[in-house]
Amino acid sequence: MVPLLLAIRMAAAFGPVPVTRRMLGIAGLALVSGVLIGCIGIGGVLLVPCLTLAGIDVHAAIGASMFSYIFSGAIGVALYARHGSIAWGSAAWLGAGAAPGAFLGAVLAAHMGADVLLMLVGATVVFAGWRILRRRSSGAERERDALEPMFLAGIGAAVGLGSALTGTGGPVLLVPLLMWWGAPVLASVGLSQAIQVPIALMATLGNVWSGSLELLLAGVLSVGVAIGTVAGARIAHAVPAAYLARMVAIALVLVGAVLAVRSGHNMATGW
Repeated sequence: MVPLLLAIRMAAAFGPVPVTRRMLGIAGLALVSGVLIGCIGIGGVLLVPCLTLAGIDVHAAIGASMFSYIFSGAIGVALYARHGSIAWGSAAWLGAGAAPGAFLGAVLAAHMGADVLLMLVGATVVFAGWRILRRRSSGAERERDALEPMFLAGIGAAVGLGSALTGTGGPVLLVPLLMWWGAPVLASVGLSQAIQVPIALMATLGNVWSGSLELLLAGVLSVGVAIGTVAGARIAHAVPAAYLARMVAIALVLVGAVLAVRSGHNMATGW
């Protein structure tokens, strides 16, 4: 977490002073987020809150973040598919629901605040992470039936809508849902990589249509996130599954708590 905090401090500290130095701080933040995206599927959720702390408009932060997930998702899909870690049938149904949900979410995000949704997402993510830690510590593993295609499409639509509204990219919602259902950790992260692509593409179309995409910021984020994703995916396939699951769970609890507290603070100060 130390590199992430340093990147945030750099991005915030350079505020309105030289753009190149400010962009270097933002690129560092994107690199750290990319490593987390590639390794545990959770990392893009950090971009929007950290960018807003650095003085970036929330709508611009969401638009640029969603654009960068096109590349992190494509790279993640290629690397996870090479290891056979993506269930393509499930990915297709999830993507079919996620694409229209993401477009709708991007259009809605341009005209509304997302603090209430962020608080709900944060609370859900914390609870899911706690459940994973509890299941792992007790050693209780339950077999679950395979999800029906239409149910997967419904999950995809909800994840796409929520992701585009908040700029989280999809994995922060999908990974806990799948792991909560009993899916293996690598399969969950692999599907989260695949679902990023349709979500990011459709959300970017919606952001372009609503004028919420800043190309310079989007380009800087894309480079950092793409490089980090390559490194993160290699880490994910090099560590034991149990350790990786614990990493995911801890990340969920920490990130969910930050989201819930920050969105609650924003709502309180806005009243």
